[in-house]
Amino acid sequence: MPVERHEIRFLLNDREVRLSDCAPTLTLLDWLRLDRRLTGTKEGCAEGDCGACTVLVGRLSGDGLVYESVNACIRFVGSLDGCHVVTVEALAKGGSLHPVQQAMVEHHGSQCGFCTPGFVMSLYALWMRKPDASVPQIEKALQGNLCRCTGYAPIIRAAQAAAAADPAGDPLLAERARLTAALRAMRDGARVTLGQGREALILPADVADLAAARAAHPEGTIVAGATDVGLWVTKFMRPIGPVIFIGHLDELREVEESEAGVRLGAGVSYADARGVIARRWPQLVELWDRIGGEQVRNMGTIGGNIANGSPIGDSPPPLIALGATLRLRGPECVRELPLEAFFIDYGKQDRRPDEFVESVFVPALPEGASLACYKVTKRLDEDITATLGAFVIVQDGAGVVTQARLVFGGMAGTPKRAAEAEAALLGRVWSDETARAAMAAMAEDFKPLTDWRASAGYRMQAAQNLIWRFRLETSGAAGALRLARPLAEAI
Repeated sequence: MPVERHEIRFLLNDREVRLSDCAPTLTLLDWLRLDRRLTGTKEGCAEGDCGACTVLVGRLSGDGLVYESVNACIRFVGSLDGCHVVTVEALAKGGSLHPVQQAMVEHHGSQCGFCTPGFVMSLYALWMRKPDASVPQIEKALQGNLCRCTGYAPIIRAAQAAAAADPAGDPLLAERARLTAALRAMRDGARVTLGQGREALILPADVADLAAARAAHPEGTIVAGATDVGLWVTKFMRPIGPVIFIGHLDELREVEESEAGVRLGAGVSYADARGVIARRWPQLVELWDRIGGEQVRNMGTIGGNIANGSPIGDSPPPLIALGATLRLRGPECVRELPLEAFFIDYGKQDRRPDEFVESVFVPALPEGASLACYKVTKRLDEDITATLGAFVIVQDGAGVVTQARLVFGGMAGTPKRAAEAEAALLGRVWSDETARAAMAAMAEDFKPLTDWRASAGYRMQAAQNLIWRFRLETSGAAGALRLARPLAEAI
């Protein structure tokens, strides 16, 4: 049993904080506004969607200190041990605005002003990372920030203008060594425990201690990025304690790359995984960049997206299409299973109460395989999936399909392969006729539901059309998408 500590320690702007009394569901937003009276951080949606609550959280990563924009409304204070929280109040120094703030003023990037602090913090994170960002990069950094006044153009101009500022005097850049040393000094290898019973908060010392904590508290909730669990608290008022936080465990944030594939620790965020995804499976980058906004991608983890078992989670369909294998860990053993076998039914997964998701292994794409992934939503950015299709096919030299994995989200109670549609492809030349046969077979694979995101009929037609799109894109026909026939003709 590791040494125990009974307080959370982190930095808030320019001072150290120690908390020995902290509810496991206390959000960073509530603590900043109600306890510390730092009211520049606003509450807009309380679900990580509007960005008005954006702050920066610095964390040790490898040999350095990385600052990321996060949603304070769904980030729990208990997850901040060993981190540096930076709010909008820290930017102006000596009566002078920060260059990002000054640019917002000069380019009229604010009207009502409610969303402005969140925009400033998102732009500040981008400015530190890439001051000369292009317009597409600026737009991507602002995916998670909503404004109903300015139309965004003045904000983009402000971001471009701030690029000319000298970063030498910025405190987070100038004092990076001191801040890194201060955070390293907080790392003592101890398990952190606060509270008792359902109000208990636990930060395991390492993965082995996580296994022990999970075995001792199988009724508890494991929280990594809280991009889903945070809404259980802020929107549904669900009790989730005791809470076991795992975002600080470096062992779960490891990415192991080999010729055979990539192993992603359960705590690897979407942002951290993007580099290896872009190198190994560039066909998934468009999907990756549409998972929430920048703040959600910085917080949300691949393991969490898998473990919560949602039928509309964005990462399981492409991972299943690639043949991913899941590693589950318990107090006494580790077991592996195909990712597709993990999802049994809606709200039911093949995981024992004392087990947790430790990692996922994603095999390299087979030689000559075609991969594609398509996400259908009501709006392009920061929206929840209506249906999502991820496809892998392998053809022999004659163009005959020898392997096929067609996986859909939003079409059933779990992410699910279209077995009948796959069967319609196997052993046949990949052609328009073969694609139409697979589309027709979809009716045997799925009976989708109607909800506020999409009707059953829309889901089915959209999912079938994704197979047709895949066919067009792999046929090499110029302008194929523009000339695509409607579904009724295609079938």
